Amino acid sequence: MFSKYLKDGEKIDATIRTVSRKSHPAGSDENQELAQQILEDFKTYNLDHTWRDSHFVDLPYSDINQPNFLQFIDSTNRTVKTIEIDDPELYCPYSANGNVTAGMVYANYGRKEDFKHLDNVLADPRGHIVLVRAGSISFAEKVSNAEQAGAVGVLIFPDISENTAVFGHVHLGGGDPNTPGFPSFNHTQFPPFKSSGLPSIIAQSISTETARKLLRLLKGDPAPPSWKGDSFPLPGLGPELKEPVEKLRMGVQNIRRSIELFNVFGSLTGRVEPEHYIVVGAQRDSWGPGAAKSGVGTAILLELARAIAMMVSNGFQPRRSILFVSWDAGDFGNIGATEWLEGYLSMLHLKAAAYVSLDKAVLGDDDFVTKSSPLLKELIEQVIKQVDNPRKSMQSIYQSVAKQESNSFKPLSLDSGAYAFTAFGGVPALELSFEETTTKYQYLNTKKDTYQALNELVGNRLSSVALSAAEVAGLIVIKLSHDYILPLDISAYNDVLLKYLMDLSRQQDVFRTQGLTLQWLSSARGDYVRATQSLKKAIAQSDLHNQKVLQAFNVRIMRMEYYFLSEYVSVIDFPYRHIIIGQGEHTLSALIENLKILKEKPNDIKNDLIRKQLALITWTLKGAANAISGEVWDIQEKF
Repeated sequence: MFSKYLKDGEKIDATIRTVSRKSHPAGSDENQELAQQILEDFKTYNLDHTWRDSHFVDLPYSDINQPNFLQFIDSTNRTVKTIEIDDPELYCPYSANGNVTAGMVYANYGRKEDFKHLDNVLADPRGHIVLVRAGSISFAEKVSNAEQAGAVGVLIFPDISENTAVFGHVHLGGGDPNTPGFPSFNHTQFPPFKSSGLPSIIAQSISTETARKLLRLLKGDPAPPSWKGDSFPLPGLGPELKEPVEKLRMGVQNIRRSIELFNVFGSLTGRVEPEHYIVVGAQRDSWGPGAAKSGVGTAILLELARAIAMMVSNGFQPRRSILFVSWDAGDFGNIGATEWLEGYLSMLHLKAAAYVSLDKAVLGDDDFVTKSSPLLKELIEQVIKQVDNPRKSMQSIYQSVAKQESNSFKPLSLDSGAYAFTAFGGVPALELSFEETTTKYQYLNTKKDTYQALNELVGNRLSSVALSAAEVAGLIVIKLSHDYILPLDISAYNDVLLKYLMDLSRQQDVFRTQGLTLQWLSSARGDYVRATQSLKKAIAQSDLHNQKVLQAFNVRIMRMEYYFLSEYVSVIDFPYRHIIIGQGEHTLSALIENLKILKEKPNDIKNDLIRKQLALITWTLKGAANAISGEVWDIQEKF
C-alpha cells in the first residue's frame, strides 16, 4: 500500500529544486517563507493536525561592517599583508570574539590523537593559532580539543581540489547555548548562565586557497605522511613561519541578533495508542543552497506525510500517532529540535517511542549507512530485507541497500540530527543516508551544495535515490507506528555493555591501585541482562490480543532508552546524560579514558573521580534494570 501511494520521484525532485534554489539560513525571510509553504502543504495532505511553534533565540552572525580578518605580521609587529576572508558571510557560529597574534601549528583534523602527536614531537600549540582541515570530527570538537591543548585560535579549511569554504558552528552541544537545559519560549525566565560547551577561543572557517597560502609559510618538523592532504603538500608543523612573516593576527567580531524560529508540525492520530507517537523530521534551514543539507530531507518529509496520509484515507490504521516535523536552525546545532525537546523533556519519554531523522539522506549512491541507537538496529535490518522488489529504475540503488553489512551501522554522532533525541531526551533515534564508497560529498555545508552538484554526483538520478531513501525511511516509520509490539530490540544493549566491561577489565590493575573492583558494575550488568530476558519471555508467553497487556509492554519498551540517562548529573551541566551515547564525566567512555590517563599520568586525575564515576554508572545501570523488571514485587534479585 505504501509503495502504491509513494510517487515516482517527480514531486521529490521538484521540492529539492525549490528548497535549494538559494540560501535560506535561520532568521532569513527565505526560511520563513519556506516554513509557511511547508505548513500549507501539510494542510493539503489531510493530516489530522497541523501547527507551528516558535522559539526566541539570540543567534550569532557575521558583521559585514566589521568583517573577520587574517593578517601577516613581521618581526617589527607591522602588518605585511591582510588576507580577506573569502566570503564576508563566512564565519563559525558561537566562536568567541577578539583578536590574537601568534604563531601557527598544523594539527591535521584536530582530533585528540592529533594533538597528542604534536605533544610527542614537541610542536607545542599552546599560545598559538591552530590550522586544521575539516572532516573526521565536528567543528565544535576540533575547537574544544584545540582549546584544551592551549591554542588561542582555530582556522578550519576543506581539503578539496576546488577553492571553497565550509560552514560549521563550534558549540560543543546542541540547542540554544544561552539557555542550556531550558526551552527558549518567550515567557521563560532564564537563569544567568551559559552552556559549558561554548569555546573561549576564536575560530574561523577559511577557504582551501587561503589554507594553502598559510601552509606554505609553515616551518618546523614535517608533518607525518598520513597528515598530507589531497589538496596540499606535506607541510611543516610550525609554530615558526617563513620570513618575512613572523606571526599571524586573527580577528573575529561576530554579532548576535534576536531571532524567532519556527518548527512546523503535521500529525496523524494513532487509532489504539494515540498518546504514543513516532516522530520523523528534517532540518529546513541552510547557510548555502543546501541541496544535501536540507533540500533532500525536506522533500522526503513532505512525500512521506502525503503518502502515509493517503494510506490512512484509504483504510490504513496506524496504531500509534505519527508526527512530521520541519525543524529550524539546524545549522546552529539543531536548535529547533533541541528546544522542542527541552520544552517537553519531563514528559517526552512517556510519549515519543522513536525518532527518524531525514537529514543528509542522500550524499551519494554507493553505500547505505545508518546511525542509530542499538535498539533500532534489528528493525533497520528487517526493513532492508523487506525491500526486495525494487522498481526497475532503482535496481542498482537497492543493491546497495541489499548488501548492507554490520559495518554500515554507526553510532549516533554529535553533529547528527538524531543525536539529541537519544543522548538528551532518551528517545531511540536513527539517521539514514546513501553515501559514496571512496569519497565524501565535497560540498556539504558549502555554498556549492546545489541541486546540480548533488544530482551530478549520483549520475543524474537524484530523484530515484531520494525516493529509495524515502521508501526505507517510510517502511521504518510504518512498522514503528503499526506493529502490535514496538519493534525495538530490548536486548540490544546487553552486548554493548559487555564490550564496555571487557574494555574496563583490561584496566584491572588500575582499579586495584584505587582499592576498587568491577564486581558491582558487573553485577548490575547481569541484573540488566536478566531483566531484558525476563521481559522478552513475558512478551512471548502473553496474550497479545489483550490491549491492556500490549500497552503495558509497549510502555516498558519505549522507556528503555530513557533509563540510560544518568539521574546523578545536572542536565544544565551535562545535557547529554546518556551513559553510553552521551558526553561528560558520567559516561562509560569517560571512565575508560580517565583510567588510561591515570595509568600514564597519575597526577592528572583527582583521587576520587574514578570512584565517583564507577559508582554513578553502576547505579544508573542498576536503576535501568529495576525499571525494566516492572513493578517492585516483580524484582526478584537483591543488589
